[in-house]
Amino acid sequence: MSIEIETVELEELNSPREQYATAAPPNAVAGANVETDAPAPRSRRILGILCAVVLISAIAWGLHVRAANEASVADATQAAAILSVNVVHPVEGSKADDLELPGNVQAFTDTPIYSRTNGYLKKWYFDIGAHVRKGDLLAEIETPEIDQQLEQSRAELERIQANADLAGVTSNRWQTLLAKHAVSQQEADQTRANFIAAQAAVDASRANVRRLEQLQSYERIIAPFDGVITARNTDIGDLIDAGSGSSNPRELFHMDATGTLRVYVAVPEVYSDSIHDRDSATLTQDSNPNQRISGTIVRNANAIDHATRTLNVEVDVDNAKGVLRPGAYVFVHFNLPALGNAVTIPSNALLFRAEGLRVGVVRDNRVQLLPVTIGHDFGNSVEITSGLTTADEVILDPSDSLANGMEVQPRLASQKGQS
Repeated sequence: MSIEIETVELEELNSPREQYATAAPPNAVAGANVETDAPAPRSRRILGILCAVVLISAIAWGLHVRAANEASVADATQAAAILSVNVVHPVEGSKADDLELPGNVQAFTDTPIYSRTNGYLKKWYFDIGAHVRKGDLLAEIETPEIDQQLEQSRAELERIQANADLAGVTSNRWQTLLAKHAVSQQEADQTRANFIAAQAAVDASRANVRRLEQLQSYERIIAPFDGVITARNTDIGDLIDAGSGSSNPRELFHMDATGTLRVYVAVPEVYSDSIHDRDSATLTQDSNPNQRISGTIVRNANAIDHATRTLNVEVDVDNAKGVLRPGAYVFVHFNLPALGNAVTIPSNALLFRAEGLRVGVVRDNRVQLLPVTIGHDFGNSVEITSGLTTADEVILDPSDSLANGMEVQPRLASQKGQS
């Protein structure tokens, strides 16, 4: 088509020239016109051929580019058909090797302090938070009734002692008269019995005096041991009732011995056989998570609680520096014997299938679904006691369509937070 169009155009171009040649002067030579016009049609044919070649080349190049694009799309489609998965390596060991349990901190000695006598509080000397030594005076109580009873008892003792002395003299005199047969044996025995009764009355009166003196000594509230005053529930002028067994007892002070602290931990029955006396333990607390406090297992109940199925364990902590406070909530870490074949993997690597628990592992870019056994579930991770090694590439977040032999492209994910 392009060649025919080019020929028509050449014919139209030649028409004016022929007219011009017809109008040429008479003296022009015909042969000269033929030689002048011959190169024009040849050049136009060459130009048409070149245009055709360019057009064909453009079409060929377009077909080549299209084929290349189709090949690239095919390669991309084939690559996209291979599932890309994130994998991690199991972590050697288990969190179960470090058993972490909550514990309650208690003072080694924790006691309320009551009054043993009745009266009014005269003065107190230590407030809450004060460190006191054994024997320090904490408070004084005014006891006027006890004071008067003590004076009366002492006077009564003197009277009874005088009567006893007189009975003793009388008894000795009658014994002398009896030796001379001046009195009967009955009378002598009677005076001797009176003297013995008078001595017994003296002893009873003296005991009563000591009792009242002891009650009077309770006017002074004394610290029973070295410790810290954790509560003061009285003030000057308060009416004080004796004893702690009354219907409404008044606890004057509360003291804790904080030099050594007891930490009680309820250990689940499954771990009870791994807890032994004199083993070490480590304490942490939320208020200072980077601080680790050493303790020692000193005793356990040697019996499982029926209600909680736990073993009560006592851990003693040296608290000379006062890093712990009684009543604090802490976490106690027990170092249990490690299982040699145990590893830990994230919980989102588990597959729950009808045939049982499975974990997807990548080997030679192919999926293998392996059966595993869980030891302990730690929430975001689980302990695997059999079925995996640290060299395996475990698939994270496996899809339900994952099957044995499926080709995948593994990509190692971060293992932060697994251990």
